[in-house]
Amino acid sequence: MKKILFSAYSLDIGGIEKALITLANYLQEKGYDITIVLEKKQGVFLQELNSKIRLVEYTPDDSQNILKRKLNNLAKRVKFYLRYKNKFDFSASFATYSMMGSVVSRIASKNNCLWCHADYLTLFNDNKAEVIKFFKDRKYNKFKNIVFVSEEGKKSFLKIFPQMDKRTVVCNNLIDYKQIEKLATEKIEISKQENVVTFLNVGRHDERQKRLTRIIESAKKLKDQNYKFRILLVGDGPDRELYERLVKENHLEKQIIFMGKQQNPYPYFKIADCVLLTSDYEGYPVTFLESFVLNVPIITTKVSDYQQVEGKYGYVAEKSTEDVYNKMKLFIEKGFEIKEKFEPEKYNSQIVNKLEKIIEGKNVNA
Repeated sequence: MKKILFSAYSLDIGGIEKALITLANYLQEKGYDITIVLEKKQGVFLQELNSKIRLVEYTPDDSQNILKRKLNNLAKRVKFYLRYKNKFDFSASFATYSMMGSVVSRIASKNNCLWCHADYLTLFNDNKAEVIKFFKDRKYNKFKNIVFVSEEGKKSFLKIFPQMDKRTVVCNNLIDYKQIEKLATEKIEISKQENVVTFLNVGRHDERQKRLTRIIESAKKLKDQNYKFRILLVGDGPDRELYERLVKENHLEKQIIFMGKQQNPYPYFKIADCVLLTSDYEGYPVTFLESFVLNVPIITTKVSDYQQVEGKYGYVAEKSTEDVYNKMKLFIEKGFEIKEKFEPEKYNSQIVNKLEKIIEGKNVNA
């Protein structure tokens, strides 16, 4: 039985965390022995984890006392080293931003990889120096392979680190489509409305990335033109109060409804006519896959892999309020008929083939 270690920050609600849960559960069910190391052993997704998966907590000291912090973190690292050095057949730093994750995954196995979930050049506003520092801090060149969940992420990375070409691969996230379909049948208090187009946004309320102000500003224009619609915002985050204030100031309380953080967002897809994604950047958007599985059209900005949506599953907008508004208006007036049936089994099988190569430590680009 092959032993695999994944490292992450926590298992709270988020795209990275959901992808890790799906991947870890799948591998455990396939007979792998899975260990997950977390900086914080917390999060609503803990209860979704296969009970056979081992959890280890490794919380770095963040004391303001520099000497104390360095000594405590050195002691933690030595303890982990003595217990887990090369004890795993494969390890992955799954939450790229976690410095702890980078350290423990490199200790746990020589056959290791850094899992990357974003287009980092876009994330850092085209500041190459910041991207270089980010990856150097995580000792990117010490990993056997670098895995990106999107083609855009890989291309952006190789612009800065072309020497990593043979060690960098794209592997999209697995999708637990049977679980999604099952969860989508749960009852919720809100229901579908006749003659009112329901848009849905699911995600963190974080303006720097998600740009939900594009939705609010578009809603104001649509309301002023007397269109009948409503927008359900499922999620929470640092900018929730900002969005609530803007909705109130623009008298959009009837059009925009805050549903809060939901562990199970899938019933909302079932009552939605269209899913909205207005971000400036994403890794591979899990929302795409969820929409594909539940057969709901999408309006998305030009984030990673938007080409998969264009013309087949919905409308693609420029990263501007004006074009988001235009596409929402177009959908209200004409709707969108999905052109191609998504085949989740075929999608997953292609990913599994790549995963097996990565786990075996084979040439990922062969």
